[in-house]
Parts: sequence; structure tokens; C-alpha cells
Amino acid sequence: MNFVFISPQFPDTYWQWCAALKRNGANVLGIGDTPYDNISDELKGALTEYYWVSSLEDYDQVFRAVAFFSWKYGKIDWLESQNEYWLSQDARLRDDFHITTGPSSAQMAQWQSKAEMKPLYAAAGVPTARQIRATTLRAAQAFAKKVGYPLFTKPEKGVGAGGVKKIEDAADLKAFFADLPSEPYVIEEYITAELCSYEAILDSKGDPLFENQSEFQPSIAEVVEKELDVAYHACPDVDPKLAERGRATAKAFGITCRFVHMEFFRLTDERPGLGGPGDYVGLEVNVRAPGGFTPDLINYAHSSDVYQIWADMVCFDERRTPESDDTYFCCYVARRDGKEYVHSHEEVMERFGDKMALQRRVPDVLSDDLGNIMYVVRLKTEEERLEFENYVMERR
Repeated sequence: MNFVFISPQFPDTYWQWCAALKRNGANVLGIGDTPYDNISDELKGALTEYYWVSSLEDYDQVFRAVAFFSWKYGKIDWLESQNEYWLSQDARLRDDFHITTGPSSAQMAQWQSKAEMKPLYAAAGVPTARQIRATTLRAAQAFAKKVGYPLFTKPEKGVGAGGVKKIEDAADLKAFFADLPSEPYVIEEYITAELCSYEAILDSKGDPLFENQSEFQPSIAEVVEKELDVAYHACPDVDPKLAERGRATAKAFGITCRFVHMEFFRLTDERPGLGGPGDYVGLEVNVRAPGGFTPDLINYAHSSDVYQIWADMVCFDERRTPESDDTYFCCYVARRDGKEYVHSHEEVMERFGDKMALQRRVPDVLSDDLGNIMYVVRLKTEEERLEFENYVMERR
């Protein structure tokens, strides 16, 4: 199998996708914009060959890299990046090189559109917040009259929390349209709820080989807007109600042979048309693995290896890594530079060091979403999780 991995050097943990493929006998061919001498030894060892381009934004350069690999190694069987930013380009490359193991450009465009997701959720029987495209102020005012303030605006096709904004009142709405962004936006009713995600590795029939539930407090959108500390965790098990909605969503979207990261609201009170406390409401579907260090958190939570499970799906369409009963809450907390905290780094390490799975500085390019200094621990109880989060985030 010839597998082209786009940008395997970023984030710096992504060499593990390539290493898992190599263990399964795949011929792993990397294309990235970091010079070969600057990529990690782990990645070098996982790749058959690495092709440097000066910019992954330059489609012609990337196309030529894939063409070279095709000429040298034969037909390309898979092409993937696992990175939201490159998903559209991945799909275009698959179209141009007749690679049928992943979504086409047309399919990816539908999956990445927050407006076109709505009828797919409806087909799955999963409720979602009411939404309109941001076209005219008059239409938005009529929508606001129907659903009430606050509202929430976000790019129809966006990456992470970039460009999101809460609209508190009519004045905010007028200000938004006075400086309307050039790219398409959507406007949704604002839902006060807990943010959760459903992660799954899906086989060629769209059935899960692995599932995980993650929970976020606060949401990444709030983290970016208010420069808050970051806290989220992977759970030791998955709520059956969430698993049911995640599986139904995957089937309705027609997603197969993918690692998916689906975001849901979990309601804390009754919402007409959406459900009651504990019910899950669809937010958005991301047809790639969760970003940042989340795959590692999932591994720590389940004593597993999602990199290998994904590679087994790619190469064999089955799971070959056994399940483990040794499960945890795996908690990520990250502090911000320039903020004063009650407890020093040394005190955090002294108190939680024996439970620490990962501790490092976050790359600057990820710090808006993920903070600057990260701590990842494995804990057995909800009480321990809350104690850890409060201890690390307590500010002066």
C-alpha cells in the first residue's frame, strides 16, 4: 500500500500516524513544508520518503510531489492529512489522482459546510440549533425575532474557533453586518449547554471500531474569545445516548473509513424542539481525527493506541488492538503566559507528578486554542478530576 501523508510533521505528534502505518507494512510517503533536516528522527524513521515543498498552500507544488511519488512507487492508494486545514486540498488531490479511499471534493464540501450539515443531521434524527446563512441584516433581524437573543455567528466553513462571535443584542447584530466578513457565515440560535464530543474510528461500513467521549469546560470558542485557561478531558467510557447519536450521524452523513470528531451540546435544561436535560444536540461534524494532543489523551484514557487502531482500519478494515479495562479520566489543563497562579509549576508537579502522563509547552501556533503550558494527568474519579482542574487553574 502506498500512503501519502500530507504535513506529517505538524503537529509534532503526527509522526505516530505514519509509524503505525509503517508497522502494518504500508509504504508511507510524506509531503511537508518543513525542511527534511528539521523534522523529527521519529518521523524520519516512519517514512519511506519525504518530499519538501516551500508551501503546502501552493497546490501545484503539492500536486507535483504526489505525481513524483506516483511515478516512483506506483498508484497511490491513500492520501490523508488528518488536519482540518488541508481537508479540501486532500480531497482535490484524491480527485486528480483517482484515489477512491477517501471523500471527493464534492463530498468534503458538504461535510465541511455548517449549513449543509443540517439536513444530514435531520436524516439522522439528531436535533440541531436553528440556523440561517448570514445574507442580509433584515433576514437576520427576522431570525432573531423568531429565536431570540443571544445569537452565535461563525464561518460556514471554519477551522477551530476562528471567526466565531456571540451576538448579544440588536446593536451587536447591526455591527456584525456593518462589517460583514467576505467569506460565508451562518447565524444560529445560542444554546447554553455543556460541550461534548464523540470520537470514532469507522470501518468501510461506517461502523465504529473504537469510540471515545470528550468533555470541554469552557468551550474552545470561549477560551479564544476571553483568553481563558483550557480544561477538557477524555472520559473512561461513552454515554450510550451519545454513542447512539454519533453512530446515527455517521450513517446519515455516509462517513466510512475515517477517524471522526463530532461535537455535541448536552442540554442542562428543557429546550423546546431540542430535548431535555442530558439530551444531545448536534453541533458539527469534523471528518478527521481530533486535533492537538487529543489523540494522546484518548490513548491515556483507554490504555489504548488510536494511531494503531486507525492504521489497522486503513490496512485491514478491522481492529487488531485489544480493548483494555484499565480506563481513566484523562485531563488536559493549560495555563496562559503572563497570568499569576496561586500554585507554582513546582507545586503542581509535586502534587500530581505521579499521575502526570504528559507535561510540556504548547507550540505557539496552537496556543490560542490550547494555552501555553499544558498538564495531562490520568485520574480514576470525577472528584479527582475537578480537584486537579481547580488546583492548576486557580489564579491570584
